[in-house]
Amino acid sequence: VQLVESGGGLVQPGGSLTLSCVASGFTFSDYVMNWYRQAPGKELELVANITRAGDNTIYPASTHGRFTVSRDKVKNMAYLSMRNLKPEDTAVYYCDIPQLVRGRGTQVTVSS
Repeated sequence: VQLVESGGGLVQPGGSLTLSCVASGFTFSDYVMNWYRQAPGKELELVANITRAGDNTIYPASTHGRFTVSRDKVKNMAYLSMRNLKPEDTAVYYCDIPQLVRGRGTQVTVSS
């Protein structure tokens, strides 16, 4: 049972980035999926949630309108598309299946 994130990196303020998460060892489409982030010295923060079928999503105010979560049940993958990035979006981003598994994360740094 594993989740592996990729796609992080350094991006300028106002830029865009898409993170990927590949699942293995379980039936990905059976589970709700979350994206979290954690900035240095701060608590883990939920940034997106998507239902099993991918037909409904939830975002907190901090990411609503800028982040888009999606999933591909055939490829066992999930994505987090981020636009209009801000320095305060700098964090390690994790994909997560509640009470099952969380990936090791991928670093996103927003800086000029």
